[in-house]
Amino acid sequence: MIIKKLHEAGLRSEHAYMAALGSIGLSLASWLASNRREDLERADRWGIFVGEWAPTFFGLGLALANYERDESGAATPQH
Repeated sequence: MIIKKLHEAGLRSEHAYMAALGSIGLSLASWLASNRREDLERADRWGIFVGEWAPTFFGLGLALANYERDESGAATPQH
């Protein structure tokens, strides 16, 4: 139900995959920036916090890809 709503709102699997890759880069960038300004423990927390987003976005991308595949399969008649 949620995946269908997200798809109807225009979100596609490619968008979720791009967000996942972006969150990996943002995780590294936030860790580097925080490491320069704060202590190592706090920098690690920031990097891990943002890094936790990537698996969520990848999972969402997979769910959307499955929905897109099923939706396109349902639109074409099968022999």
